[in-house]
Amino acid sequence: MLNWIITFAFALLCLALILNLWRLVIGPDASDRILALDTMYINSIALLLLYGVWQDTSLFFEAALLIAMLGFVSTIAVCKYLLRGDIIE
Repeated sequence: MLNWIITFAFALLCLALILNLWRLVIGPDASDRILALDTMYINSIALLLLYGVWQDTSLFFEAALLIAMLGFVSTIAVCKYLLRGDIIE
C-alpha cells in the first residue's frame, strides 16, 4: 500500500512541477514568474524528501535542506532586483 501511495505522490508532484513550468514560461508578469520559480523549488524539495523516504536514506534530506537555503536566497535576490534594480546597495 505504501508503494502505491508513494508512486501516486510522485505523479502528483511531477504534475505540479509541469504546471509550474507552464506558469514560468507563460506568466504574464515577472512577479508571476518569480512565484512559479519559488513554487518549483518547493516542489523539488518535496520530491527529494519523498525519494528519501522511498529509498530509506538520509542523504536526500540534506540535499533538500541545501535546495531550501539556495531557493530562499535566490528568491530574495530576484525580488530585490525587481524592486530596486540592484541586488547589493
